[in-house]
Amino acid sequence: MDAVLQGISYTFIFFTLYFEVFLLISFFEGRKKEEVADDYTPPVTVIVPCFNEETTVLGTVESILNLEYPKENLHIMVVDDGSTDGTLKALEVYKNHPMIEVHTKENGGKFTVLNYAIENAKTDFVGCLDADSFVMPDALLRIMRKFKNPVTMAVTPSTVIHKPKNILQKMQKAEYEYGNLLRRILSIIDAVHITPGPFSFFRKEVFTKIGLFKHAHNTEDMEIAMRMQKHGLKIENADGALVYTVGPETIKKLYKQRVRWTSGFLGNLIDYKEMVFNKKYGDLGVFILPIAVVGLFVTLIFLVSNLIRFIQSLVDHILKWKTVGISMPQFGNFEWFFLNTNTISILGLLLFFMTLFIVTYASKFTNGKWRFSIDALYFILLYSLIAPFWLIKSVYNNLVGKHAPWR
Repeated sequence: MDAVLQGISYTFIFFTLYFEVFLLISFFEGRKKEEVADDYTPPVTVIVPCFNEETTVLGTVESILNLEYPKENLHIMVVDDGSTDGTLKALEVYKNHPMIEVHTKENGGKFTVLNYAIENAKTDFVGCLDADSFVMPDALLRIMRKFKNPVTMAVTPSTVIHKPKNILQKMQKAEYEYGNLLRRILSIIDAVHITPGPFSFFRKEVFTKIGLFKHAHNTEDMEIAMRMQKHGLKIENADGALVYTVGPETIKKLYKQRVRWTSGFLGNLIDYKEMVFNKKYGDLGVFILPIAVVGLFVTLIFLVSNLIRFIQSLVDHILKWKTVGISMPQFGNFEWFFLNTNTISILGLLLFFMTLFIVTYASKFTNGKWRFSIDALYFILLYSLIAPFWLIKSVYNNLVGKHAPWR
């Protein structure tokens, strides 16, 4: 049993170190100082889907109105998806606003809202901003500059957790910053496979070529990106375009969100399984998708094996206490002889510090300055404790064909 657990540990450490080294090499080789292009400000439509968002939707709309973008080319379409609270009443303040259209429809889910708005939009570019998010004033300008490249069909932003209050939200803050760095690297190697709901933009012709959004296991933002990659449509990232969103503040809410995300990821991966290990799709097919699949299951096995090891150790200590009694630890002079120097311990320490460096650098990448934050430690340590629960649930959902609810 010990040999099996040790083998699992080596496999996990190998895959994680390999992936992190790949990320660093890809980023620093692909990084170049981009010349700031002239502003590109064609007419755009920003879609705001909302369902029972009476307390947040006005702040979201105001952040769009405050964008540094020509007002004559900025159109806002707020679509209420059959809210049962005071969302529509709150939106009456924009009844006669020249830049804003307020629509309402029968409840059908976010993807139906997006499709409704895309079909009714009159501009060549469309994007979405969730009703619990808001954007920095220069975000749209940064995104639209990327569209000066005529082959660019979609552009993703950088997402940031707004004012994290507790340890759980601070953990998510570091996680989102790491995600921003990862998305930038994936953009360099043409392997972006998620266009996040908050403020990703598309040329409208994308939907003419490959169709509208689908239900897609409640993760339509991943499905549309996978479909674009399958059809060879280029997705870029505008890493300076900051979008703020509120992270779940409780374990229960975070768990439900991540079960939906991970279940959706697995579901879409099954739907697009022909792309995995397929060199036709470049680094996405040959490396990113395969390592995502292998990494997910290796991580799950590693975390479960560690739990088994912890239980074994606990049982051993209980038996020892029953036999010889509880003895207090002896504190005295430190002896290097007793330092654990086995290979796994050394590799584990290397993995910890490399991950800490990457997460800290990701914070600098997102915020523009070096600053060590305890958030990085929250992410590394706390995430490994709670992630197995939604990983196990997500795998179970896909095995039995159960759909994770949106809310």
